[in-house]
Amino acid sequence: MPKIPDRDRLIVALDVPNVDAARAMVATLGESVSFYKVGMQLQFASGGMAYVQELLDGGKRVFLDAKFYDIGETIRLAVENVARMGVDFLTIHANAPTLRAAAEGRGDSALKVLAVTVLTSLGPDDLDDLGFGGMGVEQLVLKRARQTMEAGVDGVIASAAEAAAIRAMAGDRLTIVTPGIRRATDALGDQKRPVTPADAIRAGADHLVVGRPITKATDPRREAEAIQREITEALAAGA
Repeated sequence: MPKIPDRDRLIVALDVPNVDAARAMVATLGESVSFYKVGMQLQFASGGMAYVQELLDGGKRVFLDAKFYDIGETIRLAVENVARMGVDFLTIHANAPTLRAAAEGRGDSALKVLAVTVLTSLGPDDLDDLGFGGMGVEQLVLKRARQTMEAGVDGVIASAAEAAAIRAMAGDRLTIVTPGIRRATDALGDQKRPVTPADAIRAGADHLVVGRPITKATDPRREAEAIQREITEALAAGA
Protein backbone atom coordinates (compact mmCIF):
# COMPACT_ATOMS: atom_id res chain seq x y z
CA MET A 1 0.00 0.00 0.00
CA PRO A 2 1.47 3.42 -0.93
CA LYS A 3 2.64 5.58 1.98
CA ILE A 4 0.00 8.05 3.10
CA PRO A 5 1.25 11.58 3.83
CA ASP A 6 0.65 12.41 7.48
CA ARG A 7 -1.45 15.49 6.64
CA ASP A 8 -3.78 13.40 4.45
CA ARG A 9 -4.66 11.06 7.30
CA LEU A 10 -7.01 13.58 8.90
CA ILE A 11 -10.34 13.97 7.10
CA VAL A 12 -12.54 16.80 8.36
CA ALA A 13 -16.27 16.13 8.12
CA LEU A 14 -18.07 19.14 6.66
CA ASP A 15 -21.31 18.30 8.46
CA VAL A 16 -22.52 21.86 8.21
CA PRO A 17 -25.92 23.21 7.09
CA ASN A 18 -25.00 24.82 3.78
CA VAL A 19 -22.27 25.58 1.26
CA ASP A 20 -21.55 29.03 2.71
CA ALA A 21 -20.80 27.46 6.10
CA ALA A 22 -18.62 24.81 4.46
CA ARG A 23 -16.72 27.40 2.46
CA ALA A 24 -16.12 29.47 5.61
CA MET A 25 -14.86 26.42 7.53
CA VAL A 26 -12.45 25.43 4.76
CA ALA A 27 -11.12 28.99 4.66
CA THR A 28 -10.66 28.97 8.44
CA LEU A 29 -8.77 25.67 8.37
CA GLY A 30 -6.59 26.82 5.47
CA GLU A 31 -3.56 24.68 4.72
CA SER A 32 -3.89 22.75 7.99
CA VAL A 33 -6.38 20.36 6.33
CA SER A 34 -6.13 18.77 2.89
CA PHE A 35 -8.97 16.23 2.99
CA TYR A 36 -12.71 16.76 3.55
CA LYS A 37 -15.74 14.53 3.93
CA VAL A 38 -18.95 15.72 2.29
CA GLY A 39 -21.91 13.87 3.77
CA MET A 40 -25.60 13.76 2.99
CA GLN A 41 -26.39 16.98 4.84
CA LEU A 42 -24.17 19.01 2.53
CA GLN A 43 -24.75 16.92 -0.60
CA PHE A 44 -28.46 17.73 -0.48
CA ALA A 45 -27.99 21.39 0.40
CA SER A 46 -28.39 23.90 -2.41
CA GLY A 47 -25.24 23.77 -4.52
CA GLY A 48 -23.79 20.94 -2.44
CA MET A 49 -22.56 18.74 -5.26
CA ALA A 50 -21.24 21.73 -7.17
CA TYR A 51 -19.26 22.56 -4.04
CA VAL A 52 -17.61 19.13 -4.22
CA GLN A 53 -16.14 20.21 -7.55
CA GLU A 54 -15.09 23.52 -6.01
CA LEU A 55 -13.14 21.66 -3.34
CA LEU A 56 -11.45 19.50 -5.98
CA ASP A 57 -10.61 22.53 -8.10
CA GLY A 58 -9.07 24.12 -5.00
CA GLY A 59 -6.66 21.21 -4.60
CA LYS A 60 -8.49 19.49 -1.74
CA ARG A 61 -9.14 15.77 -1.54
CA VAL A 62 -12.77 14.72 -1.14
CA PHE A 63 -14.48 11.82 0.58
CA LEU A 64 -18.08 11.60 -0.70
CA ASP A 65 -20.02 9.95 2.11
CA ALA A 66 -23.07 8.84 0.13
CA LYS A 67 -23.64 5.41 1.73
CA PHE A 68 -25.09 3.98 -1.48
CA TYR A 69 -27.45 1.03 -1.09
CA ASP A 70 -29.71 -0.11 -3.93
CA ILE A 71 -30.09 -2.77 -6.59
CA GLY A 72 -26.87 -3.81 -8.29
CA GLU A 73 -27.30 -2.03 -11.63
CA THR A 74 -28.19 1.25 -9.93
CA ILE A 75 -25.11 0.96 -7.69
CA ARG A 76 -22.84 0.14 -10.63
CA LEU A 77 -23.97 3.14 -12.67
CA ALA A 78 -23.90 5.51 -9.69
CA VAL A 79 -20.36 4.49 -8.78
CA GLU A 80 -19.27 4.95 -12.41
CA ASN A 81 -20.58 8.52 -12.26
CA VAL A 82 -18.82 9.25 -8.98
CA ALA A 83 -15.56 7.85 -10.35
CA ARG A 84 -15.72 10.37 -13.19
CA MET A 85 -16.02 13.24 -10.70
CA GLY A 86 -12.49 12.73 -9.41
CA VAL A 87 -13.29 12.34 -5.70
CA ASP A 88 -11.00 10.11 -3.64
CA PHE A 89 -13.37 8.06 -1.47
CA LEU A 90 -17.00 6.93 -1.75
CA THR A 91 -19.04 4.98 0.82
CA ILE A 92 -21.47 2.17 0.16
CA HIS A 93 -23.23 -0.30 2.45
CA ALA A 94 -21.48 -3.62 3.00
CA ASN A 95 -23.91 -6.21 1.71
CA ALA A 96 -22.53 -8.62 -0.87
CA PRO A 97 -24.50 -7.59 -4.01
CA THR A 98 -23.79 -3.90 -3.37
CA LEU A 99 -20.09 -4.62 -2.87
CA ARG A 100 -19.80 -6.54 -6.13
CA ALA A 101 -21.70 -3.90 -8.12
CA ALA A 102 -19.60 -1.09 -6.66
CA ALA A 103 -16.34 -2.87 -7.52
CA GLU A 104 -17.57 -3.24 -11.10
CA GLY A 105 -18.65 0.39 -11.30
CA ARG A 106 -15.32 1.65 -9.96
CA GLY A 107 -13.42 -0.31 -12.60
CA ASP A 108 -9.79 0.75 -12.89
CA SER A 109 -10.41 4.35 -11.79
CA ALA A 110 -8.51 5.98 -8.91
CA LEU A 111 -11.67 6.08 -6.78
CA LYS A 112 -11.52 4.11 -3.52
CA VAL A 113 -14.82 2.54 -2.53
CA LEU A 114 -15.27 2.08 1.21
CA ALA A 115 -17.85 -0.21 2.77
CA VAL A 116 -19.65 0.84 5.93
CA THR A 117 -19.38 -2.00 8.45
CA VAL A 118 -21.19 -0.88 11.63
CA LEU A 119 -21.80 2.81 12.31
CA THR A 120 -19.80 4.08 15.28
CA SER A 121 -23.03 5.50 16.74
CA LEU A 122 -24.43 1.94 17.13
CA GLY A 123 -24.04 -0.32 20.12
CA PRO A 124 -25.25 -3.84 21.04
CA ASP A 125 -28.84 -2.72 21.70
CA ASP A 126 -28.97 -1.12 18.26
CA LEU A 127 -27.78 -4.36 16.64
CA ASP A 128 -30.58 -6.22 18.41
CA ASP A 129 -33.06 -3.70 17.04
CA LEU A 130 -31.68 -4.22 13.52
CA GLY A 131 -32.10 -7.99 13.74
CA PHE A 132 -28.50 -8.96 14.52
CA GLY A 133 -29.31 -10.28 17.98
CA GLY A 134 -26.64 -12.61 19.30
CA MET A 135 -23.93 -11.21 17.04
CA GLY A 136 -21.40 -8.92 18.68
CA VAL A 137 -20.29 -5.67 17.07
CA GLU A 138 -16.78 -6.95 16.30
CA GLN A 139 -18.12 -10.20 14.86
CA LEU A 140 -20.41 -8.32 12.47
CA VAL A 141 -17.68 -5.82 11.53
CA LEU A 142 -15.22 -8.60 10.70
CA LYS A 143 -17.83 -10.48 8.67
CA ARG A 144 -18.51 -7.38 6.59
CA ALA A 145 -14.81 -6.54 6.26
CA ARG A 146 -14.16 -10.04 4.94
CA GLN A 147 -17.01 -9.69 2.42
CA THR A 148 -15.55 -6.34 1.36
CA MET A 149 -12.14 -7.84 0.71
CA GLU A 150 -13.56 -10.83 -1.15
CA ALA A 151 -15.59 -8.53 -3.44
CA GLY A 152 -12.47 -6.55 -4.40
CA VAL A 153 -13.65 -3.35 -2.71
CA ASP A 154 -10.91 -1.05 -1.45
CA GLY A 155 -11.61 -0.53 2.21
CA VAL A 156 -13.97 -0.15 5.14
CA ILE A 157 -15.42 2.41 7.48
CA ALA A 158 -15.03 1.02 10.98
CA SER A 159 -14.48 2.10 14.55
CA ALA A 160 -10.91 2.05 15.77
CA ALA A 161 -12.19 -0.37 18.41
CA GLU A 162 -12.32 -2.95 15.59
CA ALA A 163 -9.45 -1.63 13.44
CA ALA A 164 -6.78 -3.89 14.96
CA ALA A 165 -8.87 -7.00 14.33
CA ILE A 166 -9.55 -5.92 10.73
CA ARG A 167 -5.85 -5.23 10.15
CA ALA A 168 -4.92 -8.62 11.59
CA MET A 169 -7.42 -10.30 9.28
CA ALA A 170 -6.81 -8.28 6.09
CA GLY A 171 -3.24 -7.03 6.37
CA ASP A 172 -2.71 -4.15 3.95
CA ARG A 173 -5.43 -5.28 1.57
CA LEU A 174 -8.03 -2.92 3.05
CA THR A 175 -7.90 0.81 3.68
CA ILE A 176 -9.38 1.48 7.13
CA VAL A 177 -11.13 4.81 7.66
CA THR A 178 -12.23 5.51 11.22
CA PRO A 179 -14.93 7.96 12.32
CA GLY A 180 -16.01 8.55 15.91
CA ILE A 181 -12.67 10.12 16.84
CA ARG A 182 -12.56 12.11 20.04
CA ARG A 183 -9.56 13.55 21.85
CA ALA A 184 -9.41 12.74 25.57
CA THR A 185 -10.91 16.14 26.44
CA ASP A 186 -13.80 16.01 23.91
CA ALA A 187 -17.47 15.39 24.62
CA LEU A 188 -18.67 12.05 23.23
CA GLY A 189 -21.81 13.40 21.53
CA ASP A 190 -23.70 10.53 19.83
CA GLN A 191 -20.64 8.27 19.55
CA LYS A 192 -20.87 4.98 21.46
CA ARG A 193 -17.46 3.58 20.45
CA PRO A 194 -15.15 6.62 20.35
CA VAL A 195 -11.34 6.37 20.26
CA THR A 196 -8.59 8.98 20.50
CA PRO A 197 -6.58 9.88 17.37
CA ALA A 198 -3.40 8.25 18.69
CA ASP A 199 -5.18 5.06 19.69
CA ALA A 200 -6.87 4.86 16.27
CA ILE A 201 -3.53 5.15 14.47
CA ARG A 202 -1.96 2.57 16.79
CA ALA A 203 -4.87 0.23 16.05
CA GLY A 204 -4.12 0.38 12.33
CA ALA A 205 -6.48 3.05 10.99
CA ASP A 206 -5.24 4.76 7.80
CA HIS A 207 -7.48 7.84 7.94
CA LEU A 208 -9.41 9.48 10.78
CA VAL A 209 -12.68 11.33 10.22
CA VAL A 210 -13.27 14.18 12.66
CA GLY A 211 -16.25 16.51 12.55
CA ARG A 212 -17.69 18.41 15.49
CA PRO A 213 -14.55 18.38 17.69
CA ILE A 214 -13.03 20.56 14.95
CA THR A 215 -15.96 22.36 13.34
CA LYS A 216 -17.56 23.30 16.68
CA ALA A 217 -14.28 24.27 18.35
CA THR A 218 -13.61 27.84 19.43
CA ASP A 219 -10.49 27.70 17.24
CA PRO A 220 -11.04 25.01 14.56
CA ARG A 221 -7.61 25.41 13.01
CA ARG A 222 -5.82 24.98 16.32
CA GLU A 223 -7.89 21.85 17.05
CA ALA A 224 -7.13 20.39 13.61
CA GLU A 225 -3.44 21.07 14.06
CA ALA A 226 -3.49 19.41 17.50
CA ILE A 227 -5.03 16.29 16.00
CA GLN A 228 -2.50 16.35 13.16
CA ARG A 229 0.32 16.47 15.74
CA GLU A 230 -1.19 13.56 17.66
CA ILE A 231 -1.35 11.54 14.44
CA THR A 232 2.25 12.34 13.52
CA GLU A 233 3.51 11.53 17.01
CA ALA A 234 1.71 8.18 16.99
CA LEU A 235 3.21 7.31 13.61
CA ALA A 236 6.68 8.38 14.72
CA ALA A 237 6.35 6.16 17.78
CA GLY A 238 5.93 3.20 15.49
CA ALA A 239 2.16 2.86 15.11
